[in-house]
Amino acid sequence: MSDVDGRWECTVASPMGDQSFVLTVASSGASFTGRAEGGIGAMDVEGDVTGNTLAWPMRVPKPMPITLNCEATVTGDTLEGKVGAGFFGSFPITGTRLS
Repeated sequence: MSDVDGRWECTVASPMGDQSFVLTVASSGASFTGRAEGGIGAMDVEGDVTGNTLAWPMRVPKPMPITLNCEATVTGDTLEGKVGAGFFGSFPITGTRLS
């Protein structure tokens, strides 16, 4: 099991307020698959793993359809990074390992 694997309680500090979701990560070499579930709905995700850093796109249907470009580094049981939202800018993401 990689250091990035597990279930993460994540929060993105967006201009519309904090957006929380649970991200499940199962890595295999330089990639991972998983699932994001929360107020944005539930969706499968996949992305890249470089060391302890995850990078993945997340296609969010609401409040308006947009692809978020997420990148976060895992240190122990915490996750920290940024979410790029195109012309809306980028916002911090933080997380804590649930399992």
